Amino acid sequence: MSKRVLVVDDEKLIVKGIRFSLEQDGMEVTCAYDGEEALEIAKNQKFDIILLDVMLPGLSGFEVCQQIREFSDVPIVMLTAKGEDMDKILGLEYGADDYITKPFNILEVKARIKAIMRRTIAKEAAKPANDTVIKRGDMTIDREGRRVYIEDKEINLTAKEFDVLELLLLNPNKVYSREKLLTLVWGEDYPGDVRTVDVHIRRLREKIEKNPSEPRYVHTKWGVGYYFK
Repeated sequence: MSKRVLVVDDEKLIVKGIRFSLEQDGMEVTCAYDGEEALEIAKNQKFDIILLDVMLPGLSGFEVCQQIREFSDVPIVMLTAKGEDMDKILGLEYGADDYITKPFNILEVKARIKAIMRRTIAKEAAKPANDTVIKRGDMTIDREGRRVYIEDKEINLTAKEFDVLELLLLNPNKVYSREKLLTLVWGEDYPGDVRTVDVHIRRLREKIEKNPSEPRYVHTKWGVGYYFK
């Protein structure tokens, strides 16, 4: 079955080029040219990956990414003309899985898409059939539905926040270095650095901890890494 890709960019020539190249590889491509249109399409159709420009008319790419994460964990790659590290980190904070800086080579785009799809397939295949719902204290994690509840209240996590929490929770008291978490959750070919892990841990604590500065669940082993207690 061909992979379905949503390409979102207000520069129609860029969209046309990406679409042509991906279709040459047998992918099914849907296009959108502003944030509102992209959000509506994402709500009504299922995609294997979304390429999402940061600078869009109306809703920005970051806002679109954040809203998509409220109902889907589809892999999202941000396209940005800006090269600043903070812009890249911000995109990942909103739930993006990767980013590509413009101008880009279409071969790089296709390589990133294929790498993310391989990771997604491998992650699904590695999930055990049992233990789909796990309770730890007042936290319940539904692995199949990818939902987290604390005291029966659902906590909205991004795809990567869920992946980090799931890995730590399934291996309680095991300390993972930032480098190891980056490799296990984002993949060996991910181009970002360990600050990405710190950003996601901070955001995760803000959502699941009553007092993020004194966490009950996700702890820091100073100079070593993070673990679930």
